[in-house]
Amino acid sequence: MSTPARKRLMRDFKRLQQDPPAGISGAPQDNNIMLWNAVIFGPDDTPWDGEDYPNKPPTVRFVSRMFHPNIYADGSICLDILQNQWSPIYDVAAILTSIQSLLCDPNPNSPANSEAARMFSENKREYNRRVREVVEQSWTAD
Repeated sequence: MSTPARKRLMRDFKRLQQDPPAGISGAPQDNNIMLWNAVIFGPDDTPWDGEDYPNKPPTVRFVSRMFHPNIYADGSICLDILQNQWSPIYDVAAILTSIQSLLCDPNPNSPANSEAARMFSENKREYNRRVREVVEQSWTAD
């Protein structure tokens, strides 16, 4: 099935393969153009160059707006392994898996967004509606 989104993502993928920006790579996962894996290397001599990793946790944040009990307004994530429970044993896969798990199973007892935490605990239907609304808005945001 060829939708406008799929066509655009195929064009973007071909362009990324032909002329990749320095320090960036990305590709669809398992022949699914809607699911991507990407790697972005921070420029040298910047806070993003990663010299402290793996001794300190990487800085991870969402760039699109999120409505979640454990995600701050600036996109940073309230997750123990990215803060006080960090260990160099965690690799990128462990970090991303932990974030994925947190998205599906929030911790309303450690809220970064008190409104989302309250709604998650008191009215899951409204919480789910709000999450879907924010996700859909991110698809159309410039």
